[in-house]
Amino acid sequence: MASSTKVETEDRFIEIIDDPWYQLLVFVQDAITRSSVAVFSEAGLRNLHLPMTTHSISSPMGLGSDSSPVEIELFEVPTFLPDSMQFLLEYGCRFNEAGAHYLMPSFRGEVADETHLCQFFHAEAEITGPLDDAMLLAERYLRGVTTAIVDELGGRIESMLGQDLAHVEAFLSTDPIPRITMAEAVEFLATRGPGLLEQREPGFQVLTRGGERALMEDLGGYCWVVEPEHLAVPFYQAYSDEERTHALAADLLMGLGETVGLGQRHARADEVREALARHQVDSSPYEWYIRMRERFPMQTSGFGIGIERYVCWLLKNRDIRDCQLLERYNGAVTIP
Repeated sequence: MASSTKVETEDRFIEIIDDPWYQLLVFVQDAITRSSVAVFSEAGLRNLHLPMTTHSISSPMGLGSDSSPVEIELFEVPTFLPDSMQFLLEYGCRFNEAGAHYLMPSFRGEVADETHLCQFFHAEAEITGPLDDAMLLAERYLRGVTTAIVDELGGRIESMLGQDLAHVEAFLSTDPIPRITMAEAVEFLATRGPGLLEQREPGFQVLTRGGERALMEDLGGYCWVVEPEHLAVPFYQAYSDEERTHALAADLLMGLGETVGLGQRHARADEVREALARHQVDSSPYEWYIRMRERFPMQTSGFGIGIERYVCWLLKNRDIRDCQLLERYNGAVTIP
């Protein structure tokens, strides 16, 4: 297995060619791509070929933001590399009512570590319908992709791990995946000691990595955390209560922690405007997003899965930097 100690060398791209870990990783990545298309196509979704730039990032700096955008200048025009193209999947639902999907890179401005990459692959899907329908599709996707990989590469993975795939078999047999509300999670973790919850301004709590691990350990290895406080998530998630304090959103914890992020979107233009104001986000880059709802109102929900985090769970790896074939770090020149 690849070392978790990261050493930058100009020869790394040569050295890993004969490494059995990266040879397996190539096969796993290929299987994920093929099975992703198969699962989504069976559900009626259409694949979209999307651009690699945007002026409407899905995690703008504001309340509920969990990442930093990557801004570039392209021919003297400021723009962003995509952190997610969820908004364009919502656009795609107006062309195909069953929904839309893609598998493409996403970019984040943070420093890479054991659980975060600066550039990672995102499988995202958006469907017409409520939160529960998206959760069912996300579980169907994970089971479908995992089953396809095990059928094709199970023996090779077991040989690499030096053990059977009991963790995969347990996941595939768990139906439904346990759910816990954020309020229930806060109450539970408050009894488990410090460092499991983080308090953020203006007065909401989020799970730390330690908190995610504690929940997974207690709930059998994986669980959905649903209905977070609305100020803790991006503005576009729909409200779950009349007081507008919680969101119709969910995170699936498995492996390293949060691996799937999921939510139901605001259906009306006025809800988007109100949420932008509450989250202290400039509305001007999202005027087209608001106009789309005014002209083509539609209730959609969707999810995104970090592919490298999924691979970490599948291959029982604790350092996500091992799960990219070609490393990319912000502020560093890498070859090739």
